[in-house]
Order: sequence, then C-alpha cells, then structure tokens
Amino acid sequence: MDYIDLHVHSTASDGTLSPEELVSYAAQKGLRAFALTDHDTTQGLKPAFQAAAKIGLELIPGIEFSTEYQGRDIHILGLDIDWLARDFSQALATFQNAREARNQEMADRLRRLEGIDISLEKLRARFPGAVLTRAHYGKYLLEKGYVREIKEAFTRYIGDDCPCFVPRHRISPGQAVQLILSNGGIPVLAHPLLYHMTEEDLEVLVSSLKEQGLLGLEAIYSTNQGMEESHMRRLARRYELEISGGSDFHGSIKPHIDLGTGKGNLRIPYEILERLRASKRSTIRP
Repeated sequence: MDYIDLHVHSTASDGTLSPEELVSYAAQKGLRAFALTDHDTTQGLKPAFQAAAKIGLELIPGIEFSTEYQGRDIHILGLDIDWLARDFSQALATFQNAREARNQEMADRLRRLEGIDISLEKLRARFPGAVLTRAHYGKYLLEKGYVREIKEAFTRYIGDDCPCFVPRHRISPGQAVQLILSNGGIPVLAHPLLYHMTEEDLEVLVSSLKEQGLLGLEAIYSTNQGMEESHMRRLARRYELEISGGSDFHGSIKPHIDLGTGKGNLRIPYEILERLRASKRSTIRP
C-alpha cells in the first residue's frame, strides 16, 4: 500500500529540515507523497517542488493557517492550494506583515524588560529565510545560554502569560476556510483534540466550519491515544467530512515524531488524499 503524510513542516516555518531535505527524507521513508504545510507561508514550496521533480515524488502544496476562535489558537490546513495565485500571495503578505510587527515588539520587550541581547536582525541572520515563530525565539535563547531548554523560554519569557509575549492579529477559522476554498484548496481542521475543548464546544466549531465550507478533519494524528482516532472519525462522519491525516513532523524540534509514521505506528494510505480530492471536486458546480 502507498502511504502519505499530509502535515509536514520545513525550515520555511518552524521545522528543522529544509524543503529539499524533506523531499529526500520522504523518499527514504518510502512515502508516495507528502504535503508541505508550513505556518502561514508557502516559501518552501518552490525548492520542494524542484527537488521532488528530480526523484518523481508527489508533493502536495499546502499551508497551515494560525487562526483565532474564542481566545483559542485554531489551525486550518489548506491542501492542494493554488499557491501561485496573486490573490493568495497578497493575502499571505498581509498575514506576514502582522507577524513581522509582532516579532519586532517581542524582540524589543526581551531586550528592554529582560536585558537579553536579541534583535530581529540577529534572529533573521540565525534563521535565514524562515518565517519567524516563537519556536525560533526559544531556540535562539537556548543557543545563547539564556535558558536550559526551549520549554523554559516559553514558561519564563514568551509564553502566553509571560511579560514578553505579544499577541498578533489572526483571522478566524472560517476566514481561513474561505481563503483556501477560493484558491482551489481543500480546507482541513488540524489536530482537533489539541485544542482541549469540551465535546460540545468542538462540535459547535466543526458544525460552524462545515457550513463555511470545511471539507476535512485531521482524524489520523501522531499524538492520538486509545480511542481518540475512532472518536474523530465518528465526528467527521457526523458532519459528512472526509478524514485527513498527518504526523505534524517538525524534525529535531519534536524528535519523538517522525515523518510519515509519527510516534511509530502512524499510517496514512494514499486513498485518504484521493477521497479529499473527490470531496473538493464534488463541491465545484459546473
């Protein structure tokens, strides 16, 4: 059977393997295809496509939008997006400008409030070409000896309740779904169990997003335990959604999660992608 991975990150956001290295590793792992779904950016897709074309590996153009819903960070995956479309690129530029302003303020606070020798220029020099996230701040603080582990950076400095945390403007999950649909993509609710919502609240979210065009739910995921995958599959069926699956591979930042296999027993058949694509085709009116 052919296996795939529909949730993967590169150095274009907060992963530790370059797009080219991911392609090579996916081939080494025997995957037929994978989706590169970096956070709020498509910068890694061009080099990934170039590398994939050389070895005949199928690359699925994707993205992972960070959105806000009732004070929670909710992630929406976009698969098979038209990443070269002008409107899509303009929308991403708007998101990235908001992220840039937030990163500048966070670096300023770390320097001003905590006396840490950090700046946006130093972060860019250390992580060239990456869309900077708090994970990059954590890694930088670790490398410079300000913390003993990345987790400490979040608990002391840049976590949600810490003095140097700066919230940024986010779109709603529904807006992300609409943006993905308008650019030919397949919108999927990522790792629904990670939001730690009550069953009722999660159903309200899924129902609302279904009405706005959601096509899939990430039921197969690295950290699922026990009956959690079965529960997510039932939720998807209840709202006539296709299931999706991904490892959420980040490389050495999450060393316990491997590409394609998650914690060791993740298996996502190619049929999952085919059903998602069929669902998208069925929504297109002639």
